[in-house]
Amino acid sequence: MSTSADIIITNGKVLTMTGRPSFHGAVAIKDNRILALGPDDEIRTLRGPRTRLFDARGGTVMPGFIESHMHLFAGAATLGRLSLESVSGLDAFVAASRAYAAENPGDYMLIANQANYTMIGVDEPITRHHLDLAMGQRPYAIVAPDAHTVWANTRALELAGLLHGGDVGVGSEVVMGEDGLATGELREWGAMMPVLALSPTGGRDKLGLTTGGDPDPAPSSKERAHDRAVLKQGLEYCASFGITSIHNMDGNFYQLELLDEIRQAGDLLCRVEVPFHLRPERPLEALDEAVEMRRRYSSDMLHSGRVKVFMDGVLESWTAFVLGGYPDRPDETGAPLFCAEHFNQVAIECDRRGLQISVHAIGDAAVRRTLDGYQAGRETVGQRDSRHRIEHIEIIDRADIPRLAEMGVIASMQPLHAAGAGYFPLEPSVTRIGDKLPRAYAWQTLRQTGARMIFSSDWPVSPIDPLRSVKTAMTRTSLRADIPDQRQSLMDSLAGYTRDGAYAEFMEDRKGQLSPGMLADIIVLSADIEQVEPENIDEMRVMTTICDGRVTYQRAA
Repeated sequence: MSTSADIIITNGKVLTMTGRPSFHGAVAIKDNRILALGPDDEIRTLRGPRTRLFDARGGTVMPGFIESHMHLFAGAATLGRLSLESVSGLDAFVAASRAYAAENPGDYMLIANQANYTMIGVDEPITRHHLDLAMGQRPYAIVAPDAHTVWANTRALELAGLLHGGDVGVGSEVVMGEDGLATGELREWGAMMPVLALSPTGGRDKLGLTTGGDPDPAPSSKERAHDRAVLKQGLEYCASFGITSIHNMDGNFYQLELLDEIRQAGDLLCRVEVPFHLRPERPLEALDEAVEMRRRYSSDMLHSGRVKVFMDGVLESWTAFVLGGYPDRPDETGAPLFCAEHFNQVAIECDRRGLQISVHAIGDAAVRRTLDGYQAGRETVGQRDSRHRIEHIEIIDRADIPRLAEMGVIASMQPLHAAGAGYFPLEPSVTRIGDKLPRAYAWQTLRQTGARMIFSSDWPVSPIDPLRSVKTAMTRTSLRADIPDQRQSLMDSLAGYTRDGAYAEFMEDRKGQLSPGMLADIIVLSADIEQVEPENIDEMRVMTTICDGRVTYQRAA
């Protein structure tokens, strides 16, 4: 049997993420595994007649990025849409929207993303009337950066049957005006989905996030081909940023089937983990579906076995579940989607089935309720290596800070979400947080307790580029003198995107580090990341991405 390598990467600054210091050298790949690492001249002896050589030109060679919280289908569907990220003021919004419509003629609904809550003005909430000025006759919707609020114009509200309000379920709201008509603001998924269902994807890209169910009726072959193409485009986009693994945060059998079809065609460019989404209205017996998803999909490239739950909403729309009320609405605490007893039973039944849990919990009350549920599972079923997760943790109460490390709960954080991180505007988040700001986005505070932490983007909520998140984690500015320094070291930031991300999905024995026998998920960066100033890290580029021993992205010279 030949021991010659399929791929050799030479002249690199090899960063293994094993704790070993980086070194100048090379990496050899055979089939889909790392064959060897070492000095250039030593590794070159493994070259055969068909070996492909890549010159890293002194750039960092490291494990591929593991994106631990993202929405692949929904994110891919946004590619090509108008981003309102940098738009400010009504005139600019109208101009951008009309240009977008001109570039996309037709009568189907247009959707724009990244519409900040204060886009029109700090003291002027967005309404359907603003959207009507931009696009009156054609249905139009814009999505907030956190993806928990949508604003729709009058035409879209009429077509969705929401202009006069509607029953949209617990935790969701069609905001109504004094005239008895909807203002255009739709909070949370129950209110948003009737409008998003008017989009070209028919809302299928959101079903794994909103209901966890599959499309009904089943998509036609044409619709299925369209959705598969959307996912493929999303995978290509991920690979271009050095992403080799994805922890998807929404899912259903439909997504798994599409991804498996892509895998069978040889086009699955990233490893993907897809969860089962449990909505509060579904019976506990529905968790058997999560078990079936795990049984059917269990390969290194595509697997399941995790349950995703929403405990609350977001701070900006007062839907995050908080202790003691909001500073600007003291009587409002936000409505939790699960009562304590219900979530305790969810955690217990997941533990009985050996399932991992990820809970979206932004407010401090939501974090506490989640931890209490995990504790109930431990006390009822017994302690096990569950590696349950809490997603976001934007505010945490002082009493709950040590509990993550004590219980082995993983803190899944998004650097770009933090107030003061430079991506989202400070308001209205800072006002909603108030005096709790010292315990908001508490990365280093949690890390110092021994809690395991992973980093991600929550794409399409914020930009997917891991290097931008690494920079942000290292350079975040404290907003007040009483706020602890939450900045991260380079190695901790990178571990959150590699080694610790692998640990979070029980794959630390196969990926997240570079050593012989590990899966060949490797990236080459344009420079030595250890020598680049933190403020300039996002100026680096991914030159080569290799996943499962295959080159999935190569940047043009």
